[in-house]
Amino acid sequence: MKSSLLRYFLPVALVLLTTGLATAQGPGSGGPEPDPQQPTAVPIDGGASLLLAAGVGLGLKKLRDKRRR
Repeated sequence: MKSSLLRYFLPVALVLLTTGLATAQGPGSGGPEPDPQQPTAVPIDGGASLLLAAGVGLGLKKLRDKRRR
């Protein structure tokens, strides 16, 4: 009984106690204001280009497999 109490109740209690601390944080500074003269840039980093390259590679592989049949 004691083992199951420590195994299930203690992690749940710890998670419930720490959520109160996480939501009690005050608002941040908000950061600097954007310059109205320049448009906001959208960062397309390596992750998006890797997903695009993987999609192209998968499409080419499926096309090649379809032609082999």
